[in-house]
Amino acid sequence: MNKTWTERLRERWQLSSIWQVVIVLLVFACTGFTVLFIKKPLLNFFAGEAGNTLTASVLYYILILPLYNVILLIYGFLFGQFNFFWAFEKRFMSRIAGIFRKERSK
Repeated sequence: MNKTWTERLRERWQLSSIWQVVIVLLVFACTGFTVLFIKKPLLNFFAGEAGNTLTASVLYYILILPLYNVILLIYGFLFGQFNFFWAFEKRFMSRIAGIFRKERSK
């Protein structure tokens, strides 16, 4: 029997129901849209009226990763999935730290 994509996500993420999968996907979607909506104001903040300058873009891409993670945790909390996203963030940060450790040891 072939499993649906939602069932595969439920197993991979170790969630208790398909409804929880839907909520997790909704949190990712809300976070993505929020980052999309704050991009222009952030670029204007860094570059003023000039808008999208190279410096503003570099600052945006440096700051967007931690900002995305914070927004993800906020939406996770609001949708009742904070524990899932907290564990997700810890795994993500440990992978990032592992990449930097490998680079330093070369």
